[in-house]
Amino acid sequence: MNRFEGFGNTEAKIKYLDADFQILSPGHFVTCAMTGKQIPLDELRYWSVARQEPYADAAASLEADKRAGALPIQRN
Repeated sequence: MNRFEGFGNTEAKIKYLDADFQILSPGHFVTCAMTGKQIPLDELRYWSVARQEPYADAAASLEADKRAGALPIQRN
C-alpha cells in the first residue's frame, strides 16, 4: 500500500519499539511531537520508545531529548 491508497488522510496510532514500530490503528501519517508536522509512515525514522513520540527529523528528536533532560544542554 502506498500513501495514495488505503486509509486516506487519517492519523495512525503507533506503538514505538526499539528499531521498529507496531501499527495499532492504521492511518496515513503520525504527527511530530515537537513540530506538529505530519510524517507519512513510510518516512518515519525518528521516535522515542520511552516517551512514545514520533519526530520529523533528527533535530526534532535531539530537541525533545534536551527538553526531557535526557541530554545535557550546552550553554556558552
